[in-house]
Amino acid sequence: MLIYKILLPSEWSAFQAAGRFDGSPFDHSSGYVHCSSREQVGATAARFFADEPALIIVALDAEVLGDHVRWEETPEHGSFPHVYAALPIDAVVAAHHAAGAATVDETLG
Repeated sequence: MLIYKILLPSEWSAFQAAGRFDGSPFDHSSGYVHCSSREQVGATAARFFADEPALIIVALDAEVLGDHVRWEETPEHGSFPHVYAALPIDAVVAAHHAAGAATVDETLG
């Protein structure tokens, strides 16, 4: 199963250089790395990244992440995959470049 992490281009560059992603400031404040299912990622991008001109949508193999992935309910938006560990580069299946939040679903096809 694939789950998706939305990154800013600078975060993706740092992820590639370090071989891992420890989370954004928002992730750190929550205590886990926020991810989305394929069905959720477009709405997540619109809700949290509407003003960003470019995004990288990273597809992650949830099996590689193992027990670190927990599907948890959010008050208003359903169950989301939260990752309680750094994301390793070997979990990345693909990286999709989107020209802003409005193009995420189109970019992923």
